[in-house]
Amino acid sequence: MIKNFLSLEWKSFLRSASFGKGLAVKILMGFFALYFIAMFLFIGFFMDKILLETYPDVDPFVAFNGLLFFWVIGDLIIRFFFQKLPVMSVKPLLTLPIKRKGIVNYVLGKSVVSLINFLPLFAIVPFGFKLIAKGHNGTTILTWILVIVIITLINNFLNFIIESLSAETELSFLPIIVFVGTLFGLNHFSILNISEALSRGVVSISENPIELLIPIIILVVLYAYNFKTLRKKLFLDSGLKKEIKEVYTSNLEWTKNFGDIAPFMQLDLKLLWRNKRTKSSVWMLPLGLFYGLFFYPQPAYQDMPWFFALIGIFVTGIFLINFGQFIPAWDSGYYKLLMSQNIKYEQYLKSKFTLMALSVMILFVLSIPYVYFGWEILLAHFVAAIYNLGVNTHVILYGGSFNRKKIDLDQKAAFNFQGTGAVQWLIGIPLMLLPLAIFGIMYAIAGFEIGCLILGILGIIGIIFHQRLMKVITKKYLESKYKMIDAFEQNN
Repeated sequence: MIKNFLSLEWKSFLRSASFGKGLAVKILMGFFALYFIAMFLFIGFFMDKILLETYPDVDPFVAFNGLLFFWVIGDLIIRFFFQKLPVMSVKPLLTLPIKRKGIVNYVLGKSVVSLINFLPLFAIVPFGFKLIAKGHNGTTILTWILVIVIITLINNFLNFIIESLSAETELSFLPIIVFVGTLFGLNHFSILNISEALSRGVVSISENPIELLIPIIILVVLYAYNFKTLRKKLFLDSGLKKEIKEVYTSNLEWTKNFGDIAPFMQLDLKLLWRNKRTKSSVWMLPLGLFYGLFFYPQPAYQDMPWFFALIGIFVTGIFLINFGQFIPAWDSGYYKLLMSQNIKYEQYLKSKFTLMALSVMILFVLSIPYVYFGWEILLAHFVAAIYNLGVNTHVILYGGSFNRKKIDLDQKAAFNFQGTGAVQWLIGIPLMLLPLAIFGIMYAIAGFEIGCLILGILGIIGIIFHQRLMKVITKKYLESKYKMIDAFEQNN
C-alpha cells in the first residue's frame, strides 16, 4: 500500500500542469536544505570546542546534555511555525476501498522522514564520534544518539498535537506560547528543574540501554494519539477540511498551500519580479542581511550592545520595511478594479502580512552566522525578529491605511521617491526609533538581558493578539477604502 501511495504522489508531481514552477521551487528549497545541512555539520564538528570555550571546566558531553532542554523547546517552536502535517490527496482515496488506517499511517509516517527530523543528525553524529575518539564509551554514545533521535520524533508528533489545539482557538499562537512558556518558567524559576532532570535522564538512558523503553513508550503514545485524532476526522464532509484543502491545491504553485490568501500572494510575488520599482525590495535583501558587517567587526561597536537591537530590527526587517511602507500603493494601478471584486479585505491584508512575516523568519535564520561576533548579537537579532513579527508588521500595515500616493511600477527604482509621502517618513519612528528607545532605556536601567526580554515580550503580545489587531487594521482600511481609490485615480 505504501508503494502505491508513493507512486500516486510521484505521478501527481510529474503530471501537474505547474510541474515547471513546482520543480523550480523545489530546486530552490534544495539549496536552502544544503545550507542548513552545512550549518549543522559545521556546528557538529566544532561542538566540542564551542562547549569547552563556554564551559572550560565541564566535559562537552555533560555540557551538551545540560543544554538539551533549551534545544528541545527551541526545536518545538521552530516546528510550530515551519512544519505542517504532510498530507496527500486523501479526498479521492476516501471513495476507494482503502482502509483509513493505511492512509493515516502513511501520512504520519511521511512526517517522520521530514528534513527537520534529520537535521539534528548532521550535528550530533559528528559530535558523537568525536566524543568516542576522545575516550567516551562507544556504546554509551551510540545509545545517546538514538535517544536524541527519539526525542526529535517525540517533538515531531507533539507539534501536531499543539497545532490541532491551535486550530480550535482564535488566538492561534496561544497553545505553543503557553506550553513552552510554562516549561521555561518552571525551569527558570527553579520550581521544577526540568533542564537537570532531562539531562540526567538522557545520561541514565545512554548508560543503561534497557531504559530506552521509556522514551519509546512516550513516542508510541503520541503517535497513537495523533493516529486516533486523524482517523476520526478522515471523512469526506468533516474534520480534515483544512488538510483536504491543502492537499487539493498541492498540485498548483506552492503559494496555494496558504489557502484563501494564495491568489493575493501570487499577485504580490509576480509584482515583485515583474516590475522595476518593486524589484528594489528584493535587491535590498542582501544589503540588509550584510548590514551588520558594517558594525560588528569594528571594536568600537562591540562596547555598544544597546545598538544591537536596531541592527537586528533592520537586518531581519529589511523586506518588511521596504515592501511594507508602500502597502497598498503597490496595487494603486489596479486598486479600483481589485476593490470592485467580491473579495474579503482581510484576506488581502493577511497575504501582505504573511509575506512580510516569512521574510522576517527567513532573514533571521540567514543571519544566524552573526553569532561569530558574539552570543549577545544572536540574542538581539532573535528578539528583534520577534518584535518585527509581533509589532512592526502590524504597525506598517496600519500605517498603510494612510497611503494616498500612487506608484508607477515601470519607473526606475534608483533614487525614485515617487509614492513617498509623510506616512513613509513618520512610520520610521515606531518601526526603528521606538524599539531602539525601549531597548536603550531598559539596557541603561536593568541591563542587556532585560532589554531583550522586554522587546521579546512586546513581540509575543503582538503575536498573541494578531487576529484582533488584524480586525482593527482591516476596519481602518475599509474606512479609508474610497479615499484611497480616489487618490490613486489622480496623477501624482
